[in-house]
Formats: sequence, structure tokens, C-alpha cells
Amino acid sequence: MKKVFVAVVAFLALCACSSEKSFEYRGLPLSLAPSAFIDSMSYRGFAVDSAAAPDSTGRVVVLKNPAEKYHVLLAQAGGALQAVQENYVISTNDSTRQLWQQLRDQLEKDFGAWPNCPVLKDDHKVAKFELPGGFITVTLKNTYTPTLQVLYEVKK
Repeated sequence: MKKVFVAVVAFLALCACSSEKSFEYRGLPLSLAPSAFIDSMSYRGFAVDSAAAPDSTGRVVVLKNPAEKYHVLLAQAGGALQAVQENYVISTNDSTRQLWQQLRDQLEKDFGAWPNCPVLKDDHKVAKFELPGGFITVTLKNTYTPTLQVLYEVKK
């Protein structure tokens, strides 16, 4: 009986360890190879925009989907994803403030964590979430051209 109890406890401990969630970007684990990640994004309607890439080294890949109000940048090094960044294209400062708040609230709800907010002004806000696998930073900068970015960084 004692051996059965030990076996059940060991099995439950194994299940608890394996249920730890990996660091993900919209349901895609950031532990995927960059090519697999790009393929998965292409199934979601995103296509590689090589003309928008900041350089020709391939370290940064830009993905765009005309149906979405954001485009995605992938930073890769050594065959692994380092970061994923969403850049939103929104025309007014009021809409970026509202979307920043919605994104921040949704991440807070999803992860059950309070963000570190080093900057909380009307036109410049930053919310940083630290998770077991990485960091998520939501940044709002309302200047002449409003910008909203969500950055997913893998912990090293």
C-alpha cells in the first residue's frame, strides 16, 4: 500500500511539473524555431514583408496582415527567437490610450500579475510584466504620431 501511495504522489508531482505553461505569444510558444514560428503566423494570415525589414541580415523579420491593425517583428539569433514585438498602427492619441489600457488589463487578467509601471503619464505609459519565461512590455508614446508597442522578450 505504501508503494502505491508513493507512486501516486510521484505521478501527481510529475503532472504538476509538466503543466507549467511555456512563455507564449498569442498561443505560440516562443521556444519554437523561427521558421516554425513564421509558418504558424502565416497560417494566421501574416506574410513576411522583406521590404520593411530594418536590415538584410535576417535577424529581424517583419510580418504583416492587412486584416490586423498591427504588424509583428521577430528578433532571432542563433536559431532561436529572442523577442516578438507588435507595433500598432492607430491614428489618434485617444484610441491608443484606450487600447493600451485594454491590453494592460487583459494581460493582468491572463497572468494574474500586477505590472511594474515605471511611467504613467497621459501621453507616455509603460507596463512591464515579468513572467517565468520572459517579459511583456506594453509601451504607449503619444507624440505627433501615436505609437503603441507590445514586446515579448524571452529570458536568457
